[in-house]
Amino acid sequence: MDDQPLTAREEALWRALARLMVTLPRALDDDLLRNTGLSLTDYSVLMHLSEAEHRQLRMADLATATALSASRITRVVDNLQARGLTEKRRTDSDGRGYNAVLTPAGLERLKSAYPTHLASVRRRVVDLIDPDATGLVGTQLAAVAERLYSDCKRHG
Repeated sequence: MDDQPLTAREEALWRALARLMVTLPRALDDDLLRNTGLSLTDYSVLMHLSEAEHRQLRMADLATATALSASRITRVVDNLQARGLTEKRRTDSDGRGYNAVLTPAGLERLKSAYPTHLASVRRRVVDLIDPDATGLVGTQLAAVAERLYSDCKRHG
């Protein structure tokens, strides 16, 4: 069935998602940069670290969580470290890898950026979806995201 053409409704869904995948990150990024000096990628890295145990993650796990390559996550964390928002520490378990660690300054910066991010998400997504459909849309998108996330973890 994989070679079957998409129906008109499926094609419309796919095109809407494809357009959203391009435009939404750009819009959220613009809002954050303009108002906080953080990019959406910076915000995502800080958020994932803030939610992790001891506010730290192995670099490989952080790359997976943020859907960034190993080299990209290294550059982002190094840039955040230069601004005092993260640190890199050797892992305790084997000493070969590194953990990215959220600093107190990084946590404060994340907290101060949160209202901007929240307002942007509300204005650009939540307020545009029928409140009666929010639960279903969220459930369906979460199922797609979880499948893709599992594939990312499995394939590195």
